[in-house]
Amino acid sequence: ITVAEFHKKIKDAFEVFDHEANNTVDVREIGTIIRSLGCCPSEGELHDLIAEVEEEEPTGYIRFEKFLPVMTEVLLERRYRPIPEDILLRAFEVLDPSKRGFLLKEELIKYMTEEGEPFSQEEMEEMLSAAIDPESNSVHYKDYIAMMVIDES
Repeated sequence: ITVAEFHKKIKDAFEVFDHEANNTVDVREIGTIIRSLGCCPSEGELHDLIAEVEEEEPTGYIRFEKFLPVMTEVLLERRYRPIPEDILLRAFEVLDPSKRGFLLKEELIKYMTEEGEPFSQEEMEEMLSAAIDPESNSVHYKDYIAMMVIDES
């Protein structure tokens, strides 16, 4: 993939959120734009990236001409790659010592909000809406991982 192709992908993703068609987007949309380009930064990494593309005096908006070179570099360096399926599976298995193949909704909420880099309320709701089987009120994590993994080919 060439730099020009990366530029087009970045511009296309940016334009989806450039509602005023003035080459700016709301800073709160940057995470969504970056993730739509196949990157999975942590909240801390996202915060650092935003600091890099923000104006000296933050306006709440990000200009395309500041975003483009930073995002091009991120894609060229293959930063913030998604975590491979086998590693995700091992992470879930650690949380499921009895090897049931699922986690109850309450267990998942506890792990995701009280351990490591805690999920925000919004992130938790987003994950639950995608992960929880409403009939069993649990996450069958092999199915969830299969749904989440981005096919690299």
